[in-house]
Amino acid sequence: MKINKLQLVNFRNYDHCSVAFDKMVTVFYGKNGQGKTNILESIFYSAFGLSHRTNKEDEMVKFSSEGMAVLLDFTKEDGSHSIHMKRFTENGKYHKEIKIDGKKTTAKDHYSFLNTVMFSPEDLQIIKGDPSLRRRFMDMEISQTDPVYYALLVRYRRLIKQRNSLLKGIRDHNQPQEPLTAWDDELADTAAQILIKRLDNLRKLKEIAIPVFHILSDKIDSLEIKYEMKGNDGELFYPEEEKIDNMKDFYIESLKERRFKDIMQGSTGIGIHRDDLKTYINEADSRSFASQGQQRCCALALKLSQIEYVKKVSGEYPVLLLDDVMSELDQYRRNQLIGFINDKVQTIITVNDKTLIPDFGSNQYFNVEKGNITLN
Repeated sequence: MKINKLQLVNFRNYDHCSVAFDKMVTVFYGKNGQGKTNILESIFYSAFGLSHRTNKEDEMVKFSSEGMAVLLDFTKEDGSHSIHMKRFTENGKYHKEIKIDGKKTTAKDHYSFLNTVMFSPEDLQIIKGDPSLRRRFMDMEISQTDPVYYALLVRYRRLIKQRNSLLKGIRDHNQPQEPLTAWDDELADTAAQILIKRLDNLRKLKEIAIPVFHILSDKIDSLEIKYEMKGNDGELFYPEEEKIDNMKDFYIESLKERRFKDIMQGSTGIGIHRDDLKTYINEADSRSFASQGQQRCCALALKLSQIEYVKKVSGEYPVLLLDDVMSELDQYRRNQLIGFINDKVQTIITVNDKTLIPDFGSNQYFNVEKGNITLN
């Protein structure tokens, strides 16, 4: 998979921008605040239909403009393709239009059409940050290669929202509880399907991430990864180890047990939206006991394994986006990272100091200054 050309109109600080990607490694360099990350954001937006930096798409529209557009031309094993993302104003409201190869499409069909993996300084928080970051990591990894999983996630989020609304109605307006039974059944069924896919993903992830981490740590440290479920009363379960026979029945019984508590809180306190991906370095919880260097090494291993996971499942490598992470890594891990991707993964990098990137003789360099991009 290779991106060939990117065009932007009124995206962030770019009025009009056109960039051709002729090499496997493309480096955008320049001072902070010039627009380097905006380039990667537009590619991420083309792949996923959302930003990696904000939940508000309006923030991507250039100030004082009424809309923006991103056009991406790329090549897959089955030929050449294009994705056109357009956000425009109509009757005073923003609207979004997605076209693949010139035809309008839905977010569901768009999501996995272009595969990319992004690694930014924020991703270093995957290990020591909130569990939601690790769930997001899993969800994005699986959704890129499994449209069914993406649809299950959309359904689950809708069910959670509707069930929580019903819980609040019971609590605040004395509405009947009987409808909860039907919601619980559908929620449990959807959660069980998602969990099965997550555990399958975890098995494949471990096969890749553990050896990669061993190399990145200079063969000093060991890594273990576990899927952690949170049950009622603070119980913790590790389904891959405990072999729970019927996950749907497990969720139904758990929801019944905590129904009163959920009503009082007005929210659903158990489910795949509460789970975590736990990492252990040298058998110790990496979130609490690992050094900063070990945590960064672990985060990098997970991201690199994401690349190989996509290749293993889809048959071709995704495009790798590296947003200013080189300065966060020591020289050894920078060399390991570049060596891992060289000649097989198209990589687009932003960096302040271009000398941090080993020059393979075929690198492509662009200087970015105040929204102007110059081939250098």
